[in-house]
Amino acid sequence: NPQPVEVTISTLFGYPVTDSVGNLTLRVVEQPDASQPSAAAWLQAFPRRLTVAPLERQTVRLLATPPATLPDGEYWARLVIAAKGGQVPITGVADTANIRVGLTLEVRTIIGVSYRKGSVRTGLAMSDVRARVVQDSLEVRARLAREGNAAFVGTVSGELVDSAGAVRARFASPIGVYHVIEPRFAVHVGPLPAGRYRVRLAVSTEREDLAPEVVLPAPTVRDSLDVRVP
Repeated sequence: NPQPVEVTISTLFGYPVTDSVGNLTLRVVEQPDASQPSAAAWLQAFPRRLTVAPLERQTVRLLATPPATLPDGEYWARLVIAAKGGQVPITGVADTANIRVGLTLEVRTIIGVSYRKGSVRTGLAMSDVRARVVQDSLEVRARLAREGNAAFVGTVSGELVDSAGAVRARFASPIGVYHVIEPRFAVHVGPLPAGRYRVRLAVSTEREDLAPEVVLPAPTVRDSLDVRVP
């Protein structure tokens, strides 16, 4: 940023959930109880308030002070980085009194943080896979349930295959399963001839955007089903 930016860093506890139509949102738990694997209460950022000079960087360190009796497992927090700086002018306002009107921007970045202690493992159970072709798109939904004591972080990939074995469409999307979600995936397929098609779905722990040592390995889960285009 070419202007100084005021930054405030805080933590919260939250995890992805899905609504009735499969959209992913972040559920924030204001006061997690002892049954929730929250690290927000004992994870601190230093400094928590700072000003970043124009075109400069600032190192922020995290200090974790977990309870001595913390059981083995993975604990989660969200790092909220609120950056305030710069103004956007508002046009169309009569300037008869030489008053300048603008909005101060605040940009929030939310980053997932995981703290692991002792033996951790993850896995995934996939069920209730369904698919349909709606106009020019393929919609796929499935129930994804995390197994083990750590979040399942990976990639969902799928493809639509016609009766001759040709792949008509593919999609891939990063996913994080902390409890149970039923996400919706959509991919453009264009006009399809009438007939029977096969949808193949796979969920693996491969992630191109994360270092291999960060992602916990788990077996790839696969399923498939037929869809008919009238």
